[in-house]
Amino acid sequence: MAVYNYDVVVIGTGPAGEGAAMNAVKAGRKVAVVDDRPLVGGNCTHLGTIPSKALRHSVRQIMQYNNNPLFRQIGEPRWFSFPDVLKSAEKVIEKQVTSRTGYYARNRIDTFFGTASFCDEQSIEVVCLNGMVEKLVAKQFVIATGSRPYRPADVDFTHPRIYDSDTILHLSHTPRKLIIYGAGVIGCEYASIFSGLGVMVDLIDNRDQLLSFLDDEISDALSYHLRNNNVLIRHNEEYERVEGLDNGVILHLKSGKKIKADAFLWSNGRTGNTDKLGLENIGLKANSRGQIHVDEHYRTDVGNIYAAGDVIGWPSLASAAYDQGRSAAGSITENDSWRFVDDVPTGIYTIPEISSVGKTERELTQAKVPYEVGKAFFKGMARAQIAVEPVGMLKILFHRETLEVLGVHCFGYQASEIVHIGQAIMNQKGEANSLKYFINTTFNYPTMAEAYRVAAYDGLNRLF
Repeated sequence: MAVYNYDVVVIGTGPAGEGAAMNAVKAGRKVAVVDDRPLVGGNCTHLGTIPSKALRHSVRQIMQYNNNPLFRQIGEPRWFSFPDVLKSAEKVIEKQVTSRTGYYARNRIDTFFGTASFCDEQSIEVVCLNGMVEKLVAKQFVIATGSRPYRPADVDFTHPRIYDSDTILHLSHTPRKLIIYGAGVIGCEYASIFSGLGVMVDLIDNRDQLLSFLDDEISDALSYHLRNNNVLIRHNEEYERVEGLDNGVILHLKSGKKIKADAFLWSNGRTGNTDKLGLENIGLKANSRGQIHVDEHYRTDVGNIYAAGDVIGWPSLASAAYDQGRSAAGSITENDSWRFVDDVPTGIYTIPEISSVGKTERELTQAKVPYEVGKAFFKGMARAQIAVEPVGMLKILFHRETLEVLGVHCFGYQASEIVHIGQAIMNQKGEANSLKYFINTTFNYPTMAEAYRVAAYDGLNRLF
């Protein structure tokens, strides 16, 4: 068994692992990373964020082509199979892997490919993909192993028509009808993707509102546009059993309903990837969802071992995971790069997309904060009209007395980009966080960012 010595070993090469490794090596530490795939990038690159967003982009292009009157002059609407659309995502994955492999090589970070497990607090064993076993000894470790779809024991995921959000990427045909169980972020995103390909989708939600953490108006808008794209949403339903047939799947609900489709996608919950880490050897215990508890410095209950990303739970976003990993390494190296990651914008890549930061109307009302609302509807924005993207709006919530911006909520074209302008203003201290910024700043015309100016004037007009 070969033995290697490092200052920091990072387990996982997704956003959290990459953030931790890069920050540690920049601080002069000798760093190695371990991943159980033969390629870097983690679940984010290979199964989650990148493939699903690349899929969404391709489907959105198809929808634009099919709905734009300009293209009707040169041909009829075109429909593409799911495997055809998936090919575009695979090209993006390859480019991401190439880029990220270069980052590790350029920074002289050693990469090991295999399954890592703790021997004790100072060492791990890596069972490499070629069967060799190697031992890595380090002063500190960062666990960044991510998460995987939760799989209940009573659902047969070996059935060829039953998928989770990982295995759906191997779907070899386009179903005519699809059942998606679970209407969280991933479920809503895949409902958009498949409905955009002309698939009839049944979206089963065990709550009474889609994505209830969103502003109510934004949640309602998402529900409307999913239904408008032929998604049937069924609220307050729970599964009793999933029956796999030769020619389809029948979902039996506790309410007595039965739904049949060509394929079934389970999209209800995720589990931290901790079961193979040998945590019992170092006195660590994951919770019932496979997640590891950390303090605000991303330190676990074992002093020299840190954790970041989906494996610690909230907010389970690639953007936050990178910053959490970087902050964990900042805690290790004490190079002033640590921060507790709590200012996280929501980015939901449905069609149309959603993004928000700050408080919702519901939260402000419950807290009895005297707020007012400013809105800009995209149907009136020149840039949206040019792009033939009339659906959506920008909504600013601000304190009616101080004009402090309290929340920004966006639904529609480029929402995940637009929100960052509001986020930047909300992060300014004192009087610099003010609705007046959007009035006193000249925005390029025509742009989507100009919606802030329109929304700010709308909000000021409501004051008296």
